[in-house]
Amino acid sequence: MERFETKFAVLLRDDLAPWQALNVTAFLASGLTAAVPSAVGEPYEDADGTRYLSMLGQPVLVLVGGKEVLTAAHGRAVARGVALAVFTSDLFSTGNDVDNRAAVRAVPGGALDLVGIGVHGPRNAVDKVLKGARMHP
Repeated sequence: MERFETKFAVLLRDDLAPWQALNVTAFLASGLTAAVPSAVGEPYEDADGTRYLSMLGQPVLVLVGGKEVLTAAHGRAVARGVALAVFTSDLFSTGNDVDNRAAVRAVPGGALDLVGIGVHGPRNAVDKVLKGARMHP
């Protein structure tokens, strides 16, 4: 297995319903992918010649933690300048990207009700940001 110099990770709050965890993971992974287009691999193709979309060329770790773990990880990511995507509880009640951005913009960073964050950066920096989190079961 190749060891990458950087790490992609999603940290989810540990009290989410399964559908919420999957939805938040998908949104955060899309943000990470948009921020690092060079990490996207070539398109896939099966033996019949059917082409499929490209995906990230390295794994995305999925971790969980309590609200305090997410808040601390958010603060460490901001302090370290690690690329960061956020998903707050307010986004479960919005229906589009404009309203999503407005919901986040309305709350100071330290007061965001985080249900998930996505991070990308050097392996050691991401590991420090995610201190206290555990692998998703």
